[in-house]
Amino acid sequence: MIKKTIFREYDIRGIFEKELNEQSVKLIGYFLGKKMKLLGGVVAIGYDARTHSPILRDYLASGLNFAGCKVLDMGMVATPVNYFSNYVNPINVEEQVNASIMITGSHNPSEYNGFKITLDKAPFFGEEIYVLGDEILANAEMEIPNNIEVTKIDTKQQYIDYIVESFSHLKGFDKKIVLDGGNGVADTVITDIFDALELNYEGIYMEPDGTFPNHHPDPSIEENLVDVKALLEKSGDIAFAYDGDADRIAVLTHKYNIKGDQMALLYSMKMENPTVIGEVKCSQVMYDELERRGATAIMYKTGHSNLKVKMRETNADLACEVSGHIFFKHRYFGYDDAIYATFRMLELLQDGINLDSELAKLPQVFSTEEIKVETSEAEKFLLMDKVKELLENPPVDFPAIKDIIDVDGVRINFEDGWGLVRASNTTPVLVTRFESTDKEKAKLYESAINGLILEAKNSL
Repeated sequence: MIKKTIFREYDIRGIFEKELNEQSVKLIGYFLGKKMKLLGGVVAIGYDARTHSPILRDYLASGLNFAGCKVLDMGMVATPVNYFSNYVNPINVEEQVNASIMITGSHNPSEYNGFKITLDKAPFFGEEIYVLGDEILANAEMEIPNNIEVTKIDTKQQYIDYIVESFSHLKGFDKKIVLDGGNGVADTVITDIFDALELNYEGIYMEPDGTFPNHHPDPSIEENLVDVKALLEKSGDIAFAYDGDADRIAVLTHKYNIKGDQMALLYSMKMENPTVIGEVKCSQVMYDELERRGATAIMYKTGHSNLKVKMRETNADLACEVSGHIFFKHRYFGYDDAIYATFRMLELLQDGINLDSELAKLPQVFSTEEIKVETSEAEKFLLMDKVKELLENPPVDFPAIKDIIDVDGVRINFEDGWGLVRASNTTPVLVTRFESTDKEKAKLYESAINGLILEAKNSL
């Protein structure tokens, strides 16, 4: 039986064998392949360090081959290397890549896996994935023969050469750099690049291991940064940590764990009047500071696919998510790449920018991390509708509302801060976040909005 729940907003994701098995993955390959064939049918596949990723590669290749595609296999790579394959001509292959599929469970537990899909340099997501799911469910009994014929390509080396050339001016930069690969796939490329640039670094947990024996591969969670912080304190000037497929980054100094919206402010310092896109969870400080500098700041939906599409639409220079997805169109291709973001941060240091000093200049605000309210897939959007309804006539003791931004959930702007409620597109939760220039008011906003959520729950 194929479960509809594996077809998510941004990707296809599920538990190996239980949900992503031979039948479901062959069908995914076949019906995706039919769409890719219309573009030319040259598909590049890469996979992460999970033990079952090569097995899924074979299932996927069988479906793609049955659809008449030419399947290019780049082996174990970082997700940004997979994206990169859409922009370069593969060595020893005449055809241009028309689409790519990255087999990865990202930062999820080791039993999970999934597919991040690119067609014609654009993310395949949202309604497209849901329609694909319906098509597969309607043909769930279709049999697809084994055919794991692939053409091997070395996109990894092309990527390494590209980054080394792009950042050749960093050669011999003498800051002591600490890396935490999280046993993901960052080190399929990153230490080769560091070595070629003769950089001074020390890495921990760099060996790809899909069982993730040292810590969960999610650098947005503080407890996963304990070891890299200790090494930074002992012998480093700056530290970088990566998620399981190396499309998200954490940047650490001796003083700060620099969040994605703060990174955007730092990166944009070296861009002339940039257009910068942030998600709804980004600090108001980022939007205000960008506009103060003469930049164009755009608030948009959460999700790496959403931001990539919005970047193409607006020709933005940079985009960010608080969690560490950083997207550069300025001097790059407009997708999220934690490896590339590493070297753009090192450039700032080489240019004499003191990261701690720049962050210390920003207005002080009190922000919560993402707070997740457990619900169910069936109820989360109903809850959001009810919260919106309650905001039309809030309780008399509710803080005064300046305005509401509804681009993704509701971001409620108050006199001294804001609160956010949105339904997660990937898990059965509501996501909330709160910020204020006053710590007590941040707590007040949190309490008031939690009261609305509770009222909404009780009314369902």
